[in-house]
Amino acid sequence: MTPKTFETRCLHLPAVTKVVQWEGTSVFKVGGKMFALGGGFAARSGGYMFKVSNMAYAMLIEHGLARPAPYLARAKWVQLVGNSALSDAELTTYLAQAHTLIVAKLTRKSRKALGLD
Repeated sequence: MTPKTFETRCLHLPAVTKVVQWEGTSVFKVGGKMFALGGGFAARSGGYMFKVSNMAYAMLIEHGLARPAPYLARAKWVQLVGNSALSDAELTTYLAQAHTLIVAKLTRKSRKALGLD
């Protein structure tokens, strides 16, 4: 997936904002909480980074498609071994799941304010 497509897919999800920080890294957030990183630091250290479930974390690493994301691994984030490690459809699905995982951690009040409840 190209960086432009990655950005478009992230921004297409409900209530997502993009901030550029950490050496030009595009940080995609929902409710002020990160769910995906692309470009900048993420690109220089490998590939896209995003939040995953415990099962997806183990599976992606075991199959060699991703590695534990630097600084974020303990929160079950992965970094793809390359931007083309997954098909566009698979990565789009993982981004939607990352978004859902973060939305689930928001307070009911925050979800309602963002139109996600």
